Amino acid sequence: QVQVVESGGGLVQPGGSLRLSCVVSGSIVSIYSMGWYRQAPGKQREFVVVISSGGTTSYADSVKGRFTVSRDNAEKMMYLQMNSLKPEDTATYYCKAVVRYSPLSTGEYWGKGTLVTVSS
Repeated sequence: QVQVVESGGGLVQPGGSLRLSCVVSGSIVSIYSMGWYRQAPGKQREFVVVISSGGTTSYADSVKGRFTVSRDNAEKMMYLQMNSLKPEDTATYYCKAVVRYSPLSTGEYWGKGTLVTVSS
């Protein structure tokens, strides 16, 4: 089994910072791309950032310059450092991992999400 678990969400003031974590566990051969997505109430889930196994990143325009993604392949971890947070960043943040779990099998796995609330 492959498990994806996010953590680090919570309540933060506008302009504040928060750091999210994602850990992948289970019978894993390797992890390819990983990414963060978010979904606000009444909105479609949207792309935030993706990072390849080699560290190449691509950010949504809405978070460029404010969010920074990183990963630790040895620990099977991904992080999202969020700075200068705005109320419109309020959403449930989901971690996605593309995982090779057998020599011939690759799958896409999602965590259950962690809630980020930006409010005074």
